[in-house]
Amino acid sequence: MEGAMQCAAHPSVETELACGRCGKPICPRCLVQTPVGARCRECARVRRLPTYHISATFLLRGLGAALVAGAVLGLLWRLLFPFGFGFFFGFFVALGLGYAVGESVSLATNRKRGPPLQVIAAAGVVVAYFVRNLLSGEGVIPTDDLFGYVVVGVGVAVAIGRLR
Repeated sequence: MEGAMQCAAHPSVETELACGRCGKPICPRCLVQTPVGARCRECARVRRLPTYHISATFLLRGLGAALVAGAVLGLLWRLLFPFGFGFFFGFFVALGLGYAVGESVSLATNRKRGPPLQVIAAAGVVVAYFVRNLLSGEGVIPTDDLFGYVVVGVGVAVAIGRLR
């Protein structure tokens, strides 16, 4: 193999690829496909999408929205369903709870997305559960509320999915 070179980032990997801009040898793992050809990571200038670039201000706005939405939804959960609900209807409550918290975080952060906001939205769903439990006098985390745990789990999954 006459044209084989060693990858600049992975010296143990032989390659015949080179960056189209600077000529640095690159392997398929280092390659970044751009509209003008294969480039190394430095020449491709890989940046995160603005949707996933989350500043501290947006994190605080998302946290505030999650806490407020969680508190309000926990209050509504307690007022509208003081004696619980059936499995089928509870599933829809969980879907609505997760969607509402996820959407409030999304709106507060100008439609930003990403793992930090997913964690914040999940925390908002848990806050709704805690508020509901405190208002019903059961304590923060009752031991015999298996269905409540299921509702929170589904709500968290929906809130996270809303911010992927």
